[in-house]
Amino acid sequence: MDAAPPFEFEGSTASDLASRLDSGELTARALAEAYLARIEAIDRVGPELRSVIEVNPDALAIADALDRERREGHVRGPLHGIPIMVKDNIDTADGMKTTAGSLALVGSRPAKDAPLITRLRDAGAVLLGKTNLSEWANFRSTRASSGWSARGGQCRNPYALDRSPCGSSSGSGVAVAANLCAIAVGTETDGSIICPSSLNGIVGIKPTVGSVNGSGIVPISHTQDTAGPMARTVADAATLLSAIAETEVAFRLDPGALRGARIGVARNMAGFHDHVDALFEDALAAMRDLGAEMIDPADVPHAAELTEPEWEVLQFEFKTDLAVYLASLDGDVPRTLAALIEFNRSHADLEMPFFGQELFEQAVQKGPLTEPAYLEALATCGRLSREEGLDAVLREHKLDAVVAPSGSPAWLIDHVLGDHYVGGNTSPAAVSGYPSITVPMGFVSGLPVGISFIGPAWSENTLIGIGFAFEQASGHRTQPGFRATESP
Repeated sequence: MDAAPPFEFEGSTASDLASRLDSGELTARALAEAYLARIEAIDRVGPELRSVIEVNPDALAIADALDRERREGHVRGPLHGIPIMVKDNIDTADGMKTTAGSLALVGSRPAKDAPLITRLRDAGAVLLGKTNLSEWANFRSTRASSGWSARGGQCRNPYALDRSPCGSSSGSGVAVAANLCAIAVGTETDGSIICPSSLNGIVGIKPTVGSVNGSGIVPISHTQDTAGPMARTVADAATLLSAIAETEVAFRLDPGALRGARIGVARNMAGFHDHVDALFEDALAAMRDLGAEMIDPADVPHAAELTEPEWEVLQFEFKTDLAVYLASLDGDVPRTLAALIEFNRSHADLEMPFFGQELFEQAVQKGPLTEPAYLEALATCGRLSREEGLDAVLREHKLDAVVAPSGSPAWLIDHVLGDHYVGGNTSPAAVSGYPSITVPMGFVSGLPVGISFIGPAWSENTLIGIGFAFEQASGHRTQPGFRATESP
């Protein structure tokens, strides 16, 4: 493995870059060129991260246009000229494809940009390219390897190249961690922002479902899907969320935000890894020192009971929602889940060299969203995750947020058995549609792990403040070393 070459903007945040653009020290063109060269140097060759599925042929032209605007005195905001990546399940009506990593959609073209892409363009962001992902956002097989897609290959963790980047927003997490872009957009149905952010040592925000317009995103579930920011700092993630959210994000970055905050410790979402638990205890002590009132324990009721009704809901919604999305595309592509299953069978050597499509095959058996089985599962999800779940614990203890470890350290990439999840906290927030933020918590054997703060609906501003205060006090993030294995 070739060593990663030095990079001028190695430690630069999006806010750092914005300051240099404002001062005239940098141009958007020079910045885009530098990041495109970085992608070529370590994503295509060198460590060969495979986090970028496609670069934008229009990136430099966009940068030039934004530089002209700046010279004329027009600056659109803090993202003007900032290079970003978006996950390859988000529609862009430009020279790039939108495929969810699948060869089945290579010939398709969305009719228009997803609304969040329109917002990014309006904010002056330079779209550098699309990021690799777990194909179909990890909703194809129970034995899938996170970060693998037929179109992009296997994305790899920049802290240890034989380790998983988690998913499904694998490429977005890796690209941010490896500084192939300043910030990135991922999407989550359950864990797909939080897990890759945690395993790649960055900040991820899963917003309240509905705060970011979900149109123009290859769907799994209209009740759980959301796009969200992935960044190296809480401040950058918050800035990106402000740009893509339809609702106002009026965050305050106060290093004293934990003082007086009531934080519930969700012990029933910890305990899955002893080294992670040790870091978690250190984090809890740090929050107490920062003035937080820690309510311990404050377990989230029914957290372990969500899997069965959630999967029922996801399978029904995936079949219906995907058909609606496929019908919106131009080009010769499968138009139903059944047709997609046949495409994969016909191209099994490319699409299914390691694992199958049993989730597709289960979902295709489901009926319409009027079926009692779906309606009952949907009601159960709402009751267990909201009224009797997060709402209950937040109300009982008058909490600002609950806290839990985001997940385990990265496991070895395994194309035979698939992912080796040990534990995490994502389902209560995912199923309820409530927001969560993960922030770096430390390292286990050189592998990053995160800590998550979860709050009630529309509490992003509070969670951003809490996450920022913890981040500023702890300073756990370090740049990846692109080691071949996790051994120091």
